[in-house]
Amino acid sequence: MDTSGAAVDYPATERTTPTRSRHRATYDRAAVHAILDEGYLCHLGFVRDGAPVVLPTLYARVGERLYLHGSTGSRPLLAAERGSGLPVCLTVTHVDGLLLARSAFHHSVNYRSVVVHGTARTVTDTADRLTALAALVDHVVPGRSADCRPPSDRELAATAVLELELSEVSAKVRAGGPNDDDADLTLPHWHGVLPVTTVHGPPEPAADAADAAPAPPYLRNYARPRAGDGVWDAETGNP
Repeated sequence: MDTSGAAVDYPATERTTPTRSRHRATYDRAAVHAILDEGYLCHLGFVRDGAPVVLPTLYARVGERLYLHGSTGSRPLLAAERGSGLPVCLTVTHVDGLLLARSAFHHSVNYRSVVVHGTARTVTDTADRLTALAALVDHVVPGRSADCRPPSDRELAATAVLELELSEVSAKVRAGGPNDDDADLTLPHWHGVLPVTTVHGPPEPAADAADAAPAPPYLRNYARPRAGDGVWDAETGNP
């Protein structure tokens, strides 16, 4: 058990159990949180008028809950306001490397991903919405919510916040080199990994900036948090 009293692992369900490469799946709470905390863009899937829809949006994790940013006129918000909420599937993925094998069939990518199933609901309480919006801002740029004007009543009325509980959750991780067939091991083709990283450049002040004041400390050497080694070994299935 962790300090919050929550179970170490999320329970596996039929929807969170992969049909392929099950050894790469984990329900470890710390591993899931680390993948979510490193990102800030998710893809939210739901069904509208009998057809699937997937939308990119910003998110933030606060404990065992995700907050999603949107507009009050957006389709997912309008759907979430009806009845008992909006059934959704949310995904977050980090690509860590391009895998080049000797054969075209075994080309792949190294990745870390999280899939969340659940019901999204609108946050209606004004204080809760302000807290959630501040969390969204600080998740993207830590420390920023205290260094900008908070939403006005008009802006707050035009901004929607969805909440999604982390209960039916799984992560999947692929790491390491290409998996070539034994029969291909003597082929002369180059094989290996092309690493992929996300780099944030130096801050660029707006054209109408009144002075050349230095960027605030939280923008200097900005980088997303990255979990240390040992949280989850994708090849052995061990922490």
